[in-house]
Amino acid sequence: MAFEGLSEKLNATFKRLRGKGRLTEADVRAGMREVRLALLEADVSYKVVKDFVAKVTERCVGSDVLDSLTPAQQIIKIVNEEMTALMGGTNARIAMANKGPTVVMLVGLQGAGKTTNGAKLAGLMRRQYGKRPLLVACDVYRPAAITQLQVVGKQLDIPVFEMGQGNPVHIAEEALKYARDHGHDMVFLDTAGRLHIDEALMDELKNIKATVHPNEILLVVDAMTGQDAVNAAAAFDDALGIDGVMLTKLDGDARGGAALSIRATTGKPVKFVGTGEKLDMIELFHPDRMASRILGMGDMLTLIEKAEAQYDEQQAKKLEEKLRKNKLTLTDYLEQLEQIQGMGDLSEMMGMIPGMGKQMANTQIDEKQMARTKAIIQSMTPKERDNPQILNASRKKRIAAGCGLQVSDVNRLLKSFEMLQQLTKSMSKGKLRGLPGMGGMPNMGGMGKMHGFGRKKRFK
Repeated sequence: MAFEGLSEKLNATFKRLRGKGRLTEADVRAGMREVRLALLEADVSYKVVKDFVAKVTERCVGSDVLDSLTPAQQIIKIVNEEMTALMGGTNARIAMANKGPTVVMLVGLQGAGKTTNGAKLAGLMRRQYGKRPLLVACDVYRPAAITQLQVVGKQLDIPVFEMGQGNPVHIAEEALKYARDHGHDMVFLDTAGRLHIDEALMDELKNIKATVHPNEILLVVDAMTGQDAVNAAAAFDDALGIDGVMLTKLDGDARGGAALSIRATTGKPVKFVGTGEKLDMIELFHPDRMASRILGMGDMLTLIEKAEAQYDEQQAKKLEEKLRKNKLTLTDYLEQLEQIQGMGDLSEMMGMIPGMGKQMANTQIDEKQMARTKAIIQSMTPKERDNPQILNASRKKRIAAGCGLQVSDVNRLLKSFEMLQQLTKSMSKGKLRGLPGMGGMPNMGGMGKMHGFGRKKRFK
C-alpha cells in the first residue's frame, strides 16, 4: 500500500501530540522532528523535507494554534494543507487541443510502464470523458513492444496504429493523419525508452516533438524508484520540456516519496497515478485527497466516484424493490459482488474510509475467497440461485464438484445467505438504499463470511 510506512509514523506522532492536550512550542518542535524523520524515511528529498518542516513549524508555533482548545487537531490541519500544497494544490489535467486530435506523447525510461499505463490512460479518457483514443506504436526498438501495445489495446478495445520497425518520427506523423481521417480525438504516442538517459533517446524524442507538436508530453516514472524517479523527471524536463508526470506502481511502494517530491523539485505536476496491475487501475492525481489518505483521514470522494462508476440505476431500483419484498436471490447477490469487485482493490477501498486506515493495517482481505464465493453461485442453475431451498445433498455435491470446492463451502455460503435474508426481512420497512454501486445492500460490511473473507484476523 502506498505511503503505508509514512502514514503509520505520522499518525503515531499526531497521537502523541493529542495525548498531551495543551502543547508547548517544545512539544511542537519535537513532533516536527519526528515528521521530518518520517518524510526522509519515505524517500522524500532532503531539501523538500527541510522546506516543508520549516513552513509547518512556523505556522504551528503561532499563538492561534498553541492557545486553541484542540492544538493537535490544528497541527494536523496545517500539515494537511501544506502537504496538499507540496503536491500541487489541485488536480492538473491534460491540455486538450482546441481543434483536431489531442496528441499525448508518453516518454520515460525503459521499465517504467509506458506501454501498459499509456493504454490505461487511453481507457480512462474513453470511460470518463467519452473520447475516441488511438494508441500509436512508436517504440520500434524494444522486442515485442508493438505486440504488447496491441495486446493491451485489444483488451481495452482501443485501436493501435503501427508501421512495424520504421522511423518513429514518420510513424507519429502518419498516425496523426490517420486519426484525423478516422475521427479519433486523442492520440497516445508510445515512444521508446532506454535503461538510462542518453543523447540518442533525447534526439529522437525532440524530433517527434518538433514534427507532431504534442499538446501534452507526459513522463511515465516508476514510483518504486524513489528519488531516481525525481531525477529522471528533472532530466527529461531539462531536455524535452515535459508537461506532467504519471506515477506507476504506486500500489507497490510503501514509501511514496516520489509523489511528494516531484512537484517541489521540478515544478511539474503529477497528473495520474497507476494503482494496480489491472487495466482500469489508474486515477487522476488529487493532491488534497492523497494528503488525506496519508494522514489517515480517508478519501471518500474517490471512493464515491469508484462506486458511481459501477452504479446501475435500473439495477439498483430493481434490487431495492426485491429487498423491500424480501425476494433477494443469489443471482442478485452475485451481481453485487461483481459491482464491488469492479470498484478495485478492496483493501485500498477500505483505506479510503476515514478512520479505517489504521484498522486495515494488520488486516488481510482474501479476494481469492471472494472469487470462490462467486464460483459456487456460478456453478448453480438459474433455478437453484432463485430458490436455494431446493438445494438437497446431491445438488450441493454437484455444485461443489463444479467449482472445485467442498460441500461444506457451499453450506457455509447458504447459511450466510440465509442470515442476510433474515436481516433484509427485519429491515424491509426501513430505507434500504445504500451507496451507489452497492445497490442498497444492507449491512454489506457486517457479512464478512458471506463475502468470502477469511475467518482469521481479516475484515468483517
